[in-house]
Amino acid sequence: MPELPTQPIDALQDLKGTVFPVDVKVGQVLVTGPPGAGKSTLISRLGGWSEEGYLDLGRKHWWRSEVLAVRPREIHLGLPFCGLNDAVTVFDAEFLDRDPLPSVDFERIVLPSSKRLFFAVDWYRRYVFDFLLPSPEVLFERRRERALHGSHPVDAQLSLEICAAQREVFRRVAEFLHVRGFGVYLREGDDDRPRRFVERRQEPP
Repeated sequence: MPELPTQPIDALQDLKGTVFPVDVKVGQVLVTGPPGAGKSTLISRLGGWSEEGYLDLGRKHWWRSEVLAVRPREIHLGLPFCGLNDAVTVFDAEFLDRDPLPSVDFERIVLPSSKRLFFAVDWYRRYVFDFLLPSPEVLFERRRERALHGSHPVDAQLSLEICAAQREVFRRVAEFLHVRGFGVYLREGDDDRPRRFVERRQEPP
């Protein structure tokens, strides 16, 4: 499937030195992306929750998880992959040790129902996913540099090919969440300016 195109977001606001779409509140933001994308740096800049959270998108009611109670927050996504029984992250051995690396099993990602009652929570509007997606080359250089200090165990198994594959996983998940109705934007370049997918959405289930 070809990638959905993106376009720059013109209407922006500055929040603590970082630009966001004007229709986004910082308390909605979930920051995610592959290792080395700069998630912790962005959360620190925003004064968000300092501890990383883990979110299994294959688990029922993940949108009610306690790790989402405080935002903005850095989120590691647990994803269902083809050929794997349990959801894992892109830096887990179960993903990295497969040859070829497995693809995301999107049919096993669980989604909330759309809001049908007046007092019901609209989960699709409660959260906005901020995907940090620098180029594979940038990811590789950042991780190779920090690997010299041994500060991040995820950098022990490292190559440009792995960085490219991990980034591709997150790019596809971003598209999936956008198409299904979640608020999603991406930061793909070095200037940290957000972009949105060109519209193509489905109604929430």
